[in-house]
Amino acid sequence: MEMGPLIVVILRLIVPLMIFRWPFWGTVVALLLDGGDVILIDVFKMGDFADYSRLDKALDIYYLTFAFIISLKWHGLAKKTSVFLFFYRLLGVVLFEITHARILLFIFPNMFENWFLFWAARNRYFKKFQLTVKKLALILFLLLIPKMAQEYLLHFTEATPWNWFQEKTGLLK
Repeated sequence: MEMGPLIVVILRLIVPLMIFRWPFWGTVVALLLDGGDVILIDVFKMGDFADYSRLDKALDIYYLTFAFIISLKWHGLAKKTSVFLFFYRLLGVVLFEITHARILLFIFPNMFENWFLFWAARNRYFKKFQLTVKKLALILFLLLIPKMAQEYLLHFTEATPWNWFQEKTGLLK
């Protein structure tokens, strides 16, 4: 493995440890690093990611597992939702790895990540907010809209937003 990918992989292994101390902000930083890993390599011209998608999925599950562990301390509907969404996405990733059918990543969207961030933000900033079944349904629906767009673009159409951005702006070429 070249130096750039190695540095990014090390960062993706270390940064998620922040989730245990700062659940919301640690997950935000891990999420940003996940979204920017290929960009970092490209910006610093430190190698490329040959066949990185499989490693990327494993590193995603790695940091999401830390968030999942934190969510097991939650109670009631928030915890049940977290458990369901984590294992739903995990099932989708396993099926994808077995079949390599990218549509599975669309069918099994990573709603756990969005739910975790929502509830971790609630726990940090809005502790008085009480969850009901109706509120949960509305929240999940609202979280699903941008997630499905993202999953469709990245995993179904296989769009490469960073390449598009570079082509349109001419930055960092």
